[in-house]
Formats: sequence, C-alpha cells, structure tokens
Amino acid sequence: MRVIVCGAGRVGVGIARRLAREENDVTVVDQSKELIRKVAERLDVRGVVGNGAYPETLDEAGAREADMIIAVTYSDEVNMVACQIAHSLFDVPTKIARVRAQAYLDPKYSDLFTRNHLPIDVIISPEREVSEAIMQRMSTPGAFELKSFVDGRVWAVGVKLRDNCPIINTPLRQVAELFPDLKITIVAIKRNEKMWRAHADDQLAAGDQIFFIADRHDVTRALEIMGEAARQARRVIIVGGGNIGLFVAKGLEKLGAMKIRLIERDQKRAEFIAEELERTIVLKGDGLDRAILREAGVSEAETVVAVTDNDQVNILTSVVAKREGARRSMALINDHDYGPVAEAVGIDRFIDPRATTISTILQHIRRGRIKGVYSLSDGAAELVDAVALETSPLVNNPLRDAPLPEGVMIGAVCRDGEVIMPTGDTIINAGDRIVLMTMRENVKDVEQMFRVSIEYF
Repeated sequence: MRVIVCGAGRVGVGIARRLAREENDVTVVDQSKELIRKVAERLDVRGVVGNGAYPETLDEAGAREADMIIAVTYSDEVNMVACQIAHSLFDVPTKIARVRAQAYLDPKYSDLFTRNHLPIDVIISPEREVSEAIMQRMSTPGAFELKSFVDGRVWAVGVKLRDNCPIINTPLRQVAELFPDLKITIVAIKRNEKMWRAHADDQLAAGDQIFFIADRHDVTRALEIMGEAARQARRVIIVGGGNIGLFVAKGLEKLGAMKIRLIERDQKRAEFIAEELERTIVLKGDGLDRAILREAGVSEAETVVAVTDNDQVNILTSVVAKREGARRSMALINDHDYGPVAEAVGIDRFIDPRATTISTILQHIRRGRIKGVYSLSDGAAELVDAVALETSPLVNNPLRDAPLPEGVMIGAVCRDGEVIMPTGDTIINAGDRIVLMTMRENVKDVEQMFRVSIEYF
C-alpha cells in the first residue's frame, strides 16, 4: 500500500513507523527540513520537504499512485486542504485528516465533510478521543488500559499485578479452573520489556502487566480477583480547562452524583468554561498552587486529572496533588519518554494522545472487515475487533483446528448479542464478531483472515 503522511510530528512519525514496519510504501511530508531529515534517517520511508496543502508537494510525494493520505499536521486547515487536493487532483481513494478545532465538528455542520464539499473519509478529533479514553479509565480505576469493542459489550483491560495479587505464581490454566464462570480470557503478558501471547502454562509474577478480554459485566469481578477493586471516583479535580478538560467535565456531569472541580489559570477561559458547565465548580488559578488545590478539596478527592497542554505541569501537578491527599492521579502526557518518569514518581495512570490517535488511524488502515483496532505497548501487539465472513478460514471449524498463528489469540466471540468466551471446541459462525489479540508480526495474517475473498460474491 502506498501512503502519504502529511506532518512529521509525534503522530505522523508514529504512524509512519508502524506502516513502514509492515512493509508499506510510505512518504512523509513536512515543511521542516530538519524533521524530514530525522524521519528519513530513522525509518524506511521517503521524505519530502514542503507544504502538504500544495499540489506540487503532493505530486512530488507520489499522490498520483497513492492509496491513502493521512494528514496530521498541526494545522487543521492544511490537513483539510491536503485531503481536498488529494481527492480533486489525484483521486486518492482514502483520505484521513486530524481536525482539532471544535468549530469544524459542530453537529449542525455535519455536511461539511462529505464528498460534495470537503471529501474527507475519516475525521480524527484527538481531544474527543482522549477525553473518552480518560472517562473509560476513570470508570475502572483498577486498570491502566481499557478499550471497549462490539458496541461496548466486550472490554479489553490492562492490569499491573501487585505483590498481594492472589493469582500470581499460578498457571493460567489453573486460574481458569478456579473461576469457571468468569467470562475473561488473558491474552497477553508483558514482563519488563518483553511482551508475549499468553499460554495456559504461563505463571504470572508480581509486576507483570497482563491484558485480558472480557464480557463487560465481568470486568469488575475480574479486577477484584486480581486485587484491583478500586471504586469509581465521586470527587474529581480536573486541572486544565482546554477542550479535553471541558469534555471530561461534561462527561462526568452526565454520570450524576459526582462533585467536580476544575482549575484553569486563564481568567477568560475559566469564565467561558463556567458558562458551559452546569454542576462543575470552576476555580481560577494554577494547579501547581497548593492553596488552590486545597480550596478545590484535594485531600478528599479520589482522582485528580491533569490535562493542561504542558507535560511537565501535568506530572508535577499530579505529584503535588497526591502529596496533598488525593487518592489517585492521572496525567495527560504527549511525550512518550515521560511515561516511565510518571510511573517512577507515583502517578497512577497516564494518557498518551499519540497512542490513542494512532489506534484510530490503524482501524481505517487495516484491510478486511475490521471494526476496531487498539495498539498495545507502542505497537508490540494489537487488539482487533473483526467480523468473520463465510470465506474466513476460522469459520465452521473448532478453534483447536483453526489455522491460528502462534502470536494470535481469540479473546471473545459475540453472537446475537451474547458474549462467548472461546474454548478449543468453539465453532466460529459467519457473521460472528471476534475480539482478538495479535502480536506485531502476525498483523498481516489477521488481515488475511478477515478479508473479503472473491468467493464471497
């Protein structure tokens, strides 16, 4: 597949790395010679210096032969124009654009991004997606990773096992025997820097990060068994009143009985947010100011969420808030290198917008009947939600006889609204929704399993 990526920022480089790793023909476009030089040195991609919204730049990047353009520059307008030109002049089949400004995304202007106006196939709004990720993780505090599939019926959860976890030093086969009615499948284990597909004989150890796929109704009980039965917060402090902070506050207000405080340092922005929200108390001040945190009731807060546009401020705010008595902290961190730092200083959870955006893009890049994709551990593995077609090699055979690669594990099957946890005897039917985990090296195999073959017609 030939792909043009406009923008050599964190998201652009991240998606270019992923696509190049899978042997796609990738060209990265950016106005910065230095960024293009770096990306061309580090990755097996072609670099073009120029403005992605200019026809001559896209022509030089190979738009006439491109299968897809992904526009993720820092300018919404450049992203939108790049897609328009890719469509009008070069007839590029698939066009994806990142659009941050909420003024473009107002539902009353929903006709804007149509084939007759701005022909963009997929609009990505990082602020909305990150806000949803924060809301999901707040709903299940015991998990460090959480993603829902199949219209929310199936959840994929990441948990770090503590020393007192009752299932450590126990083979996974025995865990399944101890809790036969628990609808979960442990699909992957990460120990130190190594990640692998889970096997029945694997024993869990303290410090392991495990990923399981479950019926959503069994997630709470599973976390209790693993010693992570934290309840959902009822007192929340949000630090940062940008779009993400505002979206999170609005989402929390819909949940009902919850005390919400939002701290914003800019006077005009604080006043605007106060008008937009109904039950949230907005405080004008600096989230690093202990006096402001105390005024917001930090000692009684179950969760403090730091979502300013500065990673260092988010990390420090989270640390200060916990020292002032907050039970849990969550920080928005754009620079992936700060992740280990955040964990080392005691921050409970951190959200990486780049990873969230890349997962959304991958969903539209993957071939086959793929409904959802979520990237794990910086691309070491992926969670995939797919539809089994009649021509799939998985259909009409017991799973023990299915041609599944070593690095692929099916976590759940959804049929007629019912979530089924698979065993070797499970037979996949055409039309079933399958949620699985695949290691990086088996992604192409998974795409092939769910592709529409000529016999389908």
